Amino acid sequence: MQTHWIWQHSNWPDFHWDEQQVQPLLRSVRMNIGVLIGKTGEQTNPAQSLDTLLANVLSSSAIEGEKLDARSVRSSLARRIGVDEQQPSPVSEQSEGIAQIMVDAIHQAHTPLTLERLFQWHHWLFPAPETMILSRPEHIGELRGDSPMQVVSGREDNPTVHFEAPPRDVLTNEVERFIDWFNSSSADALLDPLLRAALVHLWFVTLHPFDDGNGRITRVLTDMVLAQADEQGIRLYAMSVAILERRASYYEILENTQRGDLDITKWILWFLQTLDHTISQAQQHIDRTLAKTRFWQRFHDAGLSKEQIKVLNRLLDGGENGFEDGISAGQYQKVAKVSKATATRHLADLLDKGCIEKLPGGGRSTRYTVNL
Repeated sequence: MQTHWIWQHSNWPDFHWDEQQVQPLLRSVRMNIGVLIGKTGEQTNPAQSLDTLLANVLSSSAIEGEKLDARSVRSSLARRIGVDEQQPSPVSEQSEGIAQIMVDAIHQAHTPLTLERLFQWHHWLFPAPETMILSRPEHIGELRGDSPMQVVSGREDNPTVHFEAPPRDVLTNEVERFIDWFNSSSADALLDPLLRAALVHLWFVTLHPFDDGNGRITRVLTDMVLAQADEQGIRLYAMSVAILERRASYYEILENTQRGDLDITKWILWFLQTLDHTISQAQQHIDRTLAKTRFWQRFHDAGLSKEQIKVLNRLLDGGENGFEDGISAGQYQKVAKVSKATATRHLADLLDKGCIEKLPGGGRSTRYTVNL
């Protein structure tokens, strides 16, 4: 048989990789996870766990081009992990189902994986017919049908086939073999859990066992493996966020790996680099949170107006809406919703109290940043 895809090799799925390339990066990722956990202390904040789960869910769906109702999903997740919301949003069958999948995978990470559990996840992913979802597969809660499973793009009359999954007549045995390995490998002392996560991700998405939802369930399984490896750490970062940021390279590395042989070194390096980026993002978020806490400890009694507090929090939060390059008087005016004269007076008051400092430059281009 001519070999086009990785699963067609005679030794499938006997993956191997170059330890000399992988081990240095693996050690670095492990060290960064330790630093991340050390920064948070012994106790994981339930609200932070909620934010992490929500980010994972929203990003995983966005990778597939589906936009979820964030408020609805957040309320569904909050109820399941015991976080009280002051103003919970209405939930839907879709948000409830997605929340059930994530909580089951993370909070029941050590419960053995079964085919029935995967089918249940698939049911939760695609609830009742009247639910508004991007697409609804023909087979729900069961393996895909007999038609070839291909990932294609381009014109319908001249498509580009990026990948073709194993045919239906071997799929049941392939999925059962995956599940057996998934359960037994968790106790394999010679297989690093982070490498196991990379293998799970590649193996399951290559099987593509469902009509739809394969990518999302693949990433849930990946989170489940990471939770098995470190239940505290997985609550601090959301890997799907980093995958979404690198979506083009994600699909590219999957296609190249699935067209290659069983040496998956490049895939493992990509996976670990993306995980490391995820950890770095989480560390930066924690650093900003700690800096924000220290800032307000200093200026809690500074007699600031609600407008000044609003702008300072935007600056402290950073990110794309946080004015990381500082804020001008005009931007202050828009954010605080005050007059030009009031904005100027507020900024002068913040400077005088030491809450902010001027960045290099002057005149109309004068910008201000938080004084940390």
